[in-house]
Amino acid sequence: MNFWDLCVVCANAIGRACAACGRLLAHMLRLTYRYWWIVLTIVALAVAAALYYTRPSNITYKVNAVALLNGPTIQQFEKAFAPVQTMMTNPDAPIYTYSKEKTASAFAMYRIVDCLHDGVADYVDFGRKSSPTDTVKVQMQDRVCLQFRMKARNLEHLPAVEEALMSYLNSNEAMQQAYAAYLPNLQEEVAFNHRQAAKLDSLTSAYYFGNVAAVNPVQTDGKGMHFYGDRRIHLFLNEIYKQQQHLRMGDYRMQLATAPVTLENHFVIDPNPVNGRKQNVLLFFLLGWIGGCLLAELIDQRKAICAWLKK
Repeated sequence: MNFWDLCVVCANAIGRACAACGRLLAHMLRLTYRYWWIVLTIVALAVAAALYYTRPSNITYKVNAVALLNGPTIQQFEKAFAPVQTMMTNPDAPIYTYSKEKTASAFAMYRIVDCLHDGVADYVDFGRKSSPTDTVKVQMQDRVCLQFRMKARNLEHLPAVEEALMSYLNSNEAMQQAYAAYLPNLQEEVAFNHRQAAKLDSLTSAYYFGNVAAVNPVQTDGKGMHFYGDRRIHLFLNEIYKQQQHLRMGDYRMQLATAPVTLENHFVIDPNPVNGRKQNVLLFFLLGWIGGCLLAELIDQRKAICAWLKK
């Protein structure tokens, strides 16, 4: 079989599939016309269920935040976060109460990807398609995205849930040990960056104001203009800029490194609800129509079904 034959086979298969779908749709329309009272009843019940499911107080939102790991590794964080995901935390922990009462649910963790290799987060891998061994889309090791879901009627408890979650994570013994080893190194790194910045600034000032211009022999440009010296000064602008970047990042991490796990910002509510009314009404309508047609088909074929059962 050559490539052309393969294309013909695929085209024929697609054509047969489209024809089968057309016949099925036509049969469902006939059933709807013949047993309209059954189909419409099922559809009405499905739409009513969708409206009840998407009532304002039951609307569910995703809540996201970026968590910084100040010392702990990703593996340590996953181990500490696993009980929250499986609701197997200590019953005395406040986060257990919120999970048990369904105030907050569906706790999840997603990796953050750095595509430009500049230490800055580019996007959150909500689809879980990145790999730890990928050298192009690199998973960041010092931060993750935390997510859980809350219903509209429970959103007032969001600050309390955030506090309970962070308190539970930061009480983990392994995380505290990693943080205790990390903080002195971070403080020393920040102090070193400040010392280097001061030295670089002093070096630039001394070189600029203290360097004596090298006097070259008298040069003439042929137009009566005489040059008695040339002063070439290097301002170290690139080095100063890079050092300022190190200072800014170090000071930023130092400011946030108040616990093993801290948030870059508070949990933010995704404005697009999980169970939006329009898409759910449409989905339930289609499911109701399919269910109504199945019921109508059973009624239409009841004699054949009874005869088959009696055999």
